[in-house]
Amino acid sequence: MTDLATFVAAATEFLDAHRARRPETAADFVWGEGDDFVGIVEEGDPATELAGVRLAQEWAATRFDAGFGWIDGPRELGGAGLPTAFARAYRGLEARYELPDLSIFTIGLGMVAPTVAAHARPEVAERFLPSLYRGDTIACQLFSEPGAGSDLASLSCRAERDGDDWVLNGQKVWTSNAHHAHLGEVICRSDPDGAKHQGMTAFLVDMSVPGIEVRPLRQMTGGAGFNEVFFTDARVPDTYRLGEIGAGWGVALTTLMNERASIGSGMGLARGPGPFERLIALARVTGADNDPIARDHLARLYIDHKVLGYTTRRAVANMAAAGLPGPEMSVLKLAGTRHLIDIADYAARALGPKLTADTGEWGTFAWTKLVCGVPGARLGGGTDEINRSIIGERVLGLPREPRP
Repeated sequence: MTDLATFVAAATEFLDAHRARRPETAADFVWGEGDDFVGIVEEGDPATELAGVRLAQEWAATRFDAGFGWIDGPRELGGAGLPTAFARAYRGLEARYELPDLSIFTIGLGMVAPTVAAHARPEVAERFLPSLYRGDTIACQLFSEPGAGSDLASLSCRAERDGDDWVLNGQKVWTSNAHHAHLGEVICRSDPDGAKHQGMTAFLVDMSVPGIEVRPLRQMTGGAGFNEVFFTDARVPDTYRLGEIGAGWGVALTTLMNERASIGSGMGLARGPGPFERLIALARVTGADNDPIARDHLARLYIDHKVLGYTTRRAVANMAAAGLPGPEMSVLKLAGTRHLIDIADYAARALGPKLTADTGEWGTFAWTKLVCGVPGARLGGGTDEINRSIIGERVLGLPREPRP
């Protein structure tokens, strides 16, 4: 096995050959140059969005084919078979380069792929995992329903056995990137008479099969990254089942814990210098860094930024050792969401009226996407209240809340 230093040298050579380096620190960031977008997920018109997806897929394929797409994945599935530390080192290196917006893969790689690895049949994992990591397959997560969001176990989307297939009927909502997805992870009620948390079964579903309709949902940012998805007698082979019949809740928890880690670590943030780097530059341009109170606030944000980075590393290391995500992902999700909200609040105060109208001034109205988008981060992957309950019960050992 290659040593880490040799790996880093090879990865740096690969990245230098394919991508331009980006500013590494807030001090290197040049105000007024390049894209001024700041947000959770970049949004545009359908043609621009599709072009961005294609660029992301091209880069995913390039790095996968070079051996850097699934560094800690098993060799028999196309991975490099290296320790997680190597994958973490590569992510740190890649973050120093100008990249296309890779948020289209957040759900597929951050949530669905780990669930497939943990719960799918070997032949199904062999079919989908390489294509997920290469970017050929884009995945979505089909959990929330109009009547089942935070209380996911209240879902009513039905799955009925019919020979070697399952027939799905019902509705899902707030499904990110379903309009681009080739593959979905869906959880359905397979036993309407069973206990609330025991009558569910999870599946992978081909999003192109007859009986699946995707409709966009327009949000206040102007984009339509979320969708509602309707299942009408959509058929799924039993081989695509994840886990045992009736054990869908455990499968869902695997996905949700990985989702919390993705949100908390900022995995879904769009390309370029992050919100914190841009915030430092904004403070300098607006003169806010000359205010002692504002500087104190920035110092606290810097501390939070560093602590969040260390917390992310610890959570990823713990997950690698345990094989499955644990309650530390709820800590990471809460901390990451709080940090983004604090950044957005500081930017809103610094910009004032400039945030409310697009005057064409660089680096001002562009913050609207983040300010409007971060409240939703408190809901995705479980609300703040749910994550606090998980921490209370599984970390602090407090009594469990009553469950129906």
